[in-house]
Amino acid sequence: MATPGYDKEDTNRRMNGAVGTLKQEFAGLRTGRANPSLLDPVMVEAYGSPMPITQVGTVSAPEPRLITVQVWDKGLAKAVDKAVRDAGLGLNPQLDGQLLRIPLPELNEERRKELVKLAHKYSEQARIAVRNVRRDGMEILKKLEKDHKISQDEQHKLGEDLQKLTDAHIRDIDQAMHSKEQEIMQV
Repeated sequence: MATPGYDKEDTNRRMNGAVGTLKQEFAGLRTGRANPSLLDPVMVEAYGSPMPITQVGTVSAPEPRLITVQVWDKGLAKAVDKAVRDAGLGLNPQLDGQLLRIPLPELNEERRKELVKLAHKYSEQARIAVRNVRRDGMEILKKLEKDHKISQDEQHKLGEDLQKLTDAHIRDIDQAMHSKEQEIMQV
């Protein structure tokens, strides 16, 4: 049954967006294994504007502790090197012509704990985003009930459905956090 003024699919899409953003942020967290997505947040100053690193070269992980960037334009090789160094990822690339080799250093215990704290922060932001979507949905339902567009029983039932949807997304966030924490702490 469609409720005028309330779109459950839109609410679900917005909650899925929060979970998707969390998973993207988790992909950028370093776990000790080379993963090309580690460089996704790196922006390179190219041709007068910032561009994602994937638009100026091919990023790959040929070995478990090495990421390479094959820069397409030789003139941008130094800019890519600078962008990786300045990205705050703690990486020290080595430039060899148009190929950038980025060895991943071993993570020490202290750095692993910092990464876990950061992962917890990301997951809490995602939980807050999901709760904000729930709050928006509940406000819409209360307004519809106040304007006599839906009955009190209908508002209560839709509110329960919205809470179940929220709980499912929070569970997804918690599961992603748990697996990421294990991945980071694995030596």
